[in-house]
Amino acid sequence: MKPQRIAAALTAVALLVAGCSGRGDAQEETAPGGVASGDFGTLSSVCQDGSASGATAQGVTGDTVEIGVFSDVGFTKQTELVDAAKVFTSWCNAAGGINGRNVVFEVRDAKLLEVRQRMLEACREDFALVGGGAALDGLGVKDRLSCLLPEFPAQISQPQNLESDLQVSGLISTYAHYEPYHAFRSWLINDAHPQSAGAVGIINGDSPVTKVLGEKAVESMTAAGAKVVYNELYPATGVADWTPYAQAIKSKGVKGLVFYGDFRQAAKLEDALTNMDYRLDWIDPTNNSYNPEFLGLASRSLATQNNYVELSASVPAQLSESSPAMTQLHDMYERYAPDGEILLGSVRAISSWMLFAKAAASCGDQLTRACVYQAARSEKAWEAGGLHVPRDLSLAEATPQCFNAMKATPDGWKPADFAPDQGLFRCDVAPHRYTGDYGRAMTLADVGKSMSDVE
Repeated sequence: MKPQRIAAALTAVALLVAGCSGRGDAQEETAPGGVASGDFGTLSSVCQDGSASGATAQGVTGDTVEIGVFSDVGFTKQTELVDAAKVFTSWCNAAGGINGRNVVFEVRDAKLLEVRQRMLEACREDFALVGGGAALDGLGVKDRLSCLLPEFPAQISQPQNLESDLQVSGLISTYAHYEPYHAFRSWLINDAHPQSAGAVGIINGDSPVTKVLGEKAVESMTAAGAKVVYNELYPATGVADWTPYAQAIKSKGVKGLVFYGDFRQAAKLEDALTNMDYRLDWIDPTNNSYNPEFLGLASRSLATQNNYVELSASVPAQLSESSPAMTQLHDMYERYAPDGEILLGSVRAISSWMLFAKAAASCGDQLTRACVYQAARSEKAWEAGGLHVPRDLSLAEATPQCFNAMKATPDGWKPADFAPDQGLFRCDVAPHRYTGDYGRAMTLADVGKSMSDVE
């Protein structure tokens, strides 16, 4: 298949991942009279001045630490991952950097199809990969493991990369063996709208990644007690007229619908449903739609259709009054990226940046890949200073523990009534472990390496 046709077929996948291009500016003004505070939320001294010196590893000098940030911005034109990199590094360097070393970043723009090229560049130059993600990230795992490059991603997409070796993330939305949205959709099906359980549908972009997500969702929702009566693919490049799909959804009597793909297409489908006066009990357009643009595009339908999304058990940007860490993050964005928006990808990225910096700082003068990776893995209750529920990063297999839910309304994103039992979150639903075979992650052993090779 020609590259142009491949790119078209995978549009919906790439739009699930954000990024940008260009080198990050490490030089920022410090507070009057010295460096700014490197505390974040409940975390102390994430970044700080110091006297670290020497080139202790690739990408590390006496003055700087070189980080790679993966994205598909050349394809998606979405920038939240790079906005997050700019905000974090600017804030961190204003506080003195990592023990006195400034953090600089280079965006590795995969442009959807150039994952291997960018990974090989990262292998030659970067100390680590932090706060990024690419739709076809599985294409770069073998090279990353071969060059022993640690990764602290904001988003993971393909099975080859899910919980692969030398990888630790502060907050993720995809798990190798567990359905991340099982608790959320169980609430939709059994608590919020129990009348929908007998008629659930899923519509999915026809691409390799989202098709797998759809298969996992069907398994999980069935386990939660739903009957899936509609399961359809649509061209990943989009649909000019969503009326036939809306008519099929209506004819099947679908009461709850999961939509995988570009949120712009989701808004068009909802308008088609609304135009024919068909109202579902609930729609999950997935948290890819958690942004102001979706609210504008779907404005004609928001009063008719109930749109709910789950935010990986992270603090919603709209609820900063409930989280000092989120309040501080708003302040950081206002200073360093005033045109940027705090989206779910932003929170995931900031969590991984904070995790990396805290781990790197603990290594002192001898900053090595082995040290920073092991330090990050030792975190047993990581919550990025209060941005999300605690996660035990020492476990070999990650398991979702809690969920939260936001509802799209004509007045913006609002908390749904999902009966939280631990602060902003609900944690009383057991996770669902997949029974199907959806592929496996690559390991160091797959490339003839082991942890003893990591220096």
